[in-house]
Amino acid sequence: MGGVRLMVVDDHRLLAEALASALKLRGHRVLAAAAPTSGSADLVVSRAPEVCLFGTASPAAPGAFDPIARIGRERPQVAVVVLGPVPSPRGIAAAFAAGAVGYVRHDERIEGVERAMLKARAGESAIAPQLLRGAFTELLNPAVQPDDEGRRLLRMLTPREAEVLVRVAEGEGTRLIAAGMAIAPSTARTHVQRVLMKLGVGSRLEAAALAARTGLLERAEAHARAARPGAATDGPGAVSGPGTAPDGPGRTTGGDAPRGPHLPGRDG
Repeated sequence: MGGVRLMVVDDHRLLAEALASALKLRGHRVLAAAAPTSGSADLVVSRAPEVCLFGTASPAAPGAFDPIARIGRERPQVAVVVLGPVPSPRGIAAAFAAGAVGYVRHDERIEGVERAMLKARAGESAIAPQLLRGAFTELLNPAVQPDDEGRRLLRMLTPREAEVLVRVAEGEGTRLIAAGMAIAPSTARTHVQRVLMKLGVGSRLEAAALAARTGLLERAEAHARAARPGAATDGPGAVSGPGTAPDGPGRTTGGDAPRGPHLPGRDG
């Protein structure tokens, strides 16, 4: 079967571009890799791919799938497959209600993503039976709120490390991280290595994927924003008090656009 004409959109550019690169190597035609998902509808409507892979870390968030509904109205021939974390039943229901034809876990192997794309292009639903079973089980037997993995992982990071993780997920290399945080490149490199060690991963791409999958990235972004006015501290999750030195300048929403994928060691 021929390669799929597709687009990859995700809230985090690093993940979108990494997945797009992997699919290109497998013979598929990637028209574009874009971020964030909130602004993706215009691009998908104009390029009209056969399949759109729509990545989100928060499938249950209000309005998360509004772009999918618009794509369905203006380009009903485009099959949208959502890539997301292990969701709540509400997340799966919202995805299909908006017009998605598939839902694939963020941590699925590339072969699983490829199978979902091919099924979607053929007009079939693309969702693992065990994912549906799990969703219906939770709907019928709601469990007590489980331990939040994203919150647990965030507690392991200092405020500065949380900001480093956000920058890594946006594709910033060591020098750009250092410049944005007003620290030395060697210090930035040390922070990155500590983040990888604490998360138990071996690369920046793995760290970004884990953070997106568990909701850690969303929490880290909010944590970094909250910490900016009062600066950082020496310990995980701490808040600076009077007399505490700032942790470095915070980032603003008007900063540089996210860069592409960065491999450890490429920029020193």
